[in-house]
Amino acid sequence: MSRKFNLSAVVIARNEARRIGGCLRRLSFADEMIVLDNGSADRTAVIAGKSGARVILHPSGDFSDLRNVALAACRGNWVLYVDADEEVTDSLRDEIIKVTTDSSNPIAAYALKRRNYYLGHLWPKEESILRLFRKDALAGWYGPVHESAKVTGSTSQLNSPLIHRTHRNLSDMVQKTNRWSEIEAELRFAAGHPRVSWWRIFRVMATGFWDYFVRQGGYRAGATGLIESIYQAFSYFITYAKLWEKQQAKTG
Repeated sequence: MSRKFNLSAVVIARNEARRIGGCLRRLSFADEMIVLDNGSADRTAVIAGKSGARVILHPSGDFSDLRNVALAACRGNWVLYVDADEEVTDSLRDEIIKVTTDSSNPIAAYALKRRNYYLGHLWPKEESILRLFRKDALAGWYGPVHESAKVTGSTSQLNSPLIHRTHRNLSDMVQKTNRWSEIEAELRFAAGHPRVSWWRIFRVMATGFWDYFVRQGGYRAGATGLIESIYQAFSYFITYAKLWEKQQAKTG
């Protein structure tokens, strides 16, 4: 008899050799684990394979493309997406098992409460992100960087947290910002973004700082909150400075 797959767990990873093993251990309750290796130069793929995952090598700068390639490879009735720097807690695992094994469950997708840790410190505000899908209700992912899912049917939310340990140190943060700001700037440039002026740079930086420090409550996180909020403003600055550079090159 062929094996039945109820839940497929997907991890998209790039140079995550330090974390992929721990992430997959937390996903061992799934019927299958798929690691979509986005061009790693370290041992991510090797460690993932030894941890029991099916590894697919598919370098791409388009995150929707990565998620869709992984989706096509899933054999489960349900699909759970987790990043390599995220951890499924025991209580979340139990909730996922409960909703995905209930044959009378009418829900098409579930949002997870993501609890972020910046620079090792808990961030005051949680996120709600769609990550668990009935496969036949997930039409696909759209958007090259800030990708979103197209779902047919009703959605709900699970109560237990997904732990996200991001922005582990400033050196990694700067490297990641340099890489993704280039993609963000190119997308804005290709879309014909209005010409970048000095006031626009200040406005987007102020917006980024306000969002993290005030709206999300970063001021309650002490020095970590201030550093993270200033860094978000810096990330906006790099993106728009690169956009300005592309616009300048075009006009000669």
